[in-house]
Amino acid sequence: MKTFKEADILLPGKEVNMEKWSVIACDQFTSEPEYWEEVKKFAGDSPSTLDMILPEVYLEQENHEEQLKNIEASMNKYLREKVFTEYKDAMIYVERTDSVGNVRAGIVGKIDLEQYDYSKKSTSFIRATEATVAERIPARVEIRNNAVVELPHVMLLVDDAGKHVIEPCEQEKEHLPLLYDFDLMMGGGHLCGYLLGKEEKKRIEKALTFLADPKCFADKYHVKDRPVLLFAVGDGNHSLAAAKAYYEQLKAAHPDEDLSEHPARYALVEVVNLHSPALQFEAIHRIVTGVHVEDLLSKMNAALHIKKEGKGQTFYTIYKGKKKKCVIDRPTSKLTVGSLQRFLDSYLAQNGGKIDYIHGEEVVESLAREKDSIGFILPDMGKEELFPTVIHDGALPRKTFSM
Repeated sequence: MKTFKEADILLPGKEVNMEKWSVIACDQFTSEPEYWEEVKKFAGDSPSTLDMILPEVYLEQENHEEQLKNIEASMNKYLREKVFTEYKDAMIYVERTDSVGNVRAGIVGKIDLEQYDYSKKSTSFIRATEATVAERIPARVEIRNNAVVELPHVMLLVDDAGKHVIEPCEQEKEHLPLLYDFDLMMGGGHLCGYLLGKEEKKRIEKALTFLADPKCFADKYHVKDRPVLLFAVGDGNHSLAAAKAYYEQLKAAHPDEDLSEHPARYALVEVVNLHSPALQFEAIHRIVTGVHVEDLLSKMNAALHIKKEGKGQTFYTIYKGKKKKCVIDRPTSKLTVGSLQRFLDSYLAQNGGKIDYIHGEEVVESLAREKDSIGFILPDMGKEELFPTVIHDGALPRKTFSM
């Protein structure tokens, strides 16, 4: 069974300004509309993926139907104007250099959505790493309903300590066709892409087949009779969940049709080695707004038995410009983020308010200065914990980490 396959990949033609074309994922900077306004100014009238996605910062705007029609129109316009060059049955080796010079390597191809299940207790080859928020899926499915191209931002992680899948491509890249080589906008770093040949694709398939062997899997994780987990979704959980949901809707609507070759059965992804030195896990912090903060803190202290010092799950609150340590004496999850998230979900359901997920402590400190707001600073998660935790406990609490 081939879990990771070649795909028909569309890339902008040589005349397109790639720095203006390539934008960050739609679920980033959801509390900073000024970032997306700056992206709009930078892209200007140039062809850009900004025209074909819906940044989630705009999800609550009233012109929803108009947004969807504009996305559909842009996709069809770019196809009509032949903005794209198509690479049939392709895999692309990519190198992403971040803003401080670290290089993260990956391989772009497609996966079969029949081998993916995002439910918490999934036993599929491909599994979610975080709990899926059901209300975040419909808007993405709506876009897919009339989409003629797919623009995913999905990263799958493979636990390849021996570095047999991706890393050998680096030795071959001098002999591979260079497809793109450009700076990313807004200080995002640099990106290169190389078209892989037949021999490299065969080698990748062989290496993945070895990692998917049940005996190899059982020995590595010290488990017996557990279904193999080959890929864990490292980023883009909800984008991949939306692809799965749309495909399942399609199957339900056409129960007698053979959809084995239908494009909706597959999703474009980038596979990255968990053991890449450039791949660092960082905590995703929380900002809660529109609440009676003193009441929230009182009930949190009671529910989680918060202490100021000692051993236990530790996080920090930021309120009225002060940062305070909190130690959970009555955890409800194996992870700090899980215990806190369960409380916040319950509190907000009963009392109202809004939660957002923030990358970077400085941003939390700034947002927490607003009235009726409080920030929560969470600890980093060790990436070596990821696969064993998903294998034993299922998907982690949502927004547990970023990479």
